[in-house]
Amino acid sequence: MPDFKTIDDAGDLTGKTALVRVDFNVPMNEAGEVTDDTRLTAALPTVNALLEKGAKVALMAHFGRPKGKVVPEMSLKPVAEAFSKVLGEPVFFAENCGFHEKAHAFVDSRSAGDVILMENTRFEPGEETNDPALAKDMAKLADIYVNDAFSAAHRAHASTEGVAQLLPAYAGKSMEKELSSLDAALGNPVRPVVAVVGGAKVSSKIDLLKNLVGKVDVLAIGGGMANTFIFADGVAVGKSLCEPDLAGTVKEIQAAAKASGCEILLPVDYVCTKEFKANAANRVCKPGDVADDEMILDAGPQSAKALVDKMAASKTVIWNGPLGAFEMEPFDAATVTAAKGAGELAKAGKITAVAGGGDTVAALNHAGAADDFTFISTAGGAFLEWMEGKALPGVEALRK
Repeated sequence: MPDFKTIDDAGDLTGKTALVRVDFNVPMNEAGEVTDDTRLTAALPTVNALLEKGAKVALMAHFGRPKGKVVPEMSLKPVAEAFSKVLGEPVFFAENCGFHEKAHAFVDSRSAGDVILMENTRFEPGEETNDPALAKDMAKLADIYVNDAFSAAHRAHASTEGVAQLLPAYAGKSMEKELSSLDAALGNPVRPVVAVVGGAKVSSKIDLLKNLVGKVDVLAIGGGMANTFIFADGVAVGKSLCEPDLAGTVKEIQAAAKASGCEILLPVDYVCTKEFKANAANRVCKPGDVADDEMILDAGPQSAKALVDKMAASKTVIWNGPLGAFEMEPFDAATVTAAKGAGELAKAGKITAVAGGGDTVAALNHAGAADDFTFISTAGGAFLEWMEGKALPGVEALRK
């Protein structure tokens, strides 16, 4: 990852304070208890690396959408307690400190090797507007800045972009891993590259599709959005989810793909039903065979096999979105078959398989294939914007 400074470049940090942007936007129950500590655990490599270098560590994170106001139930205090258990060390919470003089005094009062969690960044009115004054106050807390929250990197906020301009800025361990994996998938991939894009609507992924056809060798389209492509090709899709008004957009994407030598892979058979419910009576349909009162809820077995064959002939696979209504059996079959196929190829070292965004993680977990993928991003919106080819402010601020 030559474009970014990492913690390894930071040198000895004895007597210095590291201000670290983390993603602690964790799920909580009504009792205010963290119910999933995945994001807390993900911060450990960065925090421990900084502590080993002798630093005092001050963590920043957002939680929920308080919109610049103090909302007590969105305080990060319970998260500090939960992270303390994960870390195995005390985590000092900067309660009622904000990021101004009181916060500076609180952080200054702690010793080297201490870990501090600041209050919810979004309690600050200037956080989401990237207020320069707030960024300056944040910068006064520390000697270096570390961003370890790729999931928030698509936002130009004070804690992700503004403060990075004022301090020596580094990518944390999770950020480094994410950027390296994404670069291997789409930045400088080993070819051929297969992109799998599923989901409900073309309208939500126009930018994504337009970017990918210029960068990958095969673009496999599944889910409800495949119906719009099928419709645009003049094939009846019955009462399937479809966006007829986007047929022109589909033609533009197909023309761009042809111009760049990208093959668009559409389902060659479909699983059709008359009812949108689990275990509904269904049949496998061929193109042109979907009845007016039927809907396509999954790609058929031939389509799933064709996709696995394409992935087996590739070196890199990037995946976003399910191939059908995977939440309901048996309309999960294509997603499960293809995901397992990709996972097995990755586990065998035959391909690099990177996935992320939206329902993708849930779909791959459902298929039992998530652990076999090379890398799975849980960043959601940031992952999608990266796939769309957009510059992410929080990442751009880390460039050398």
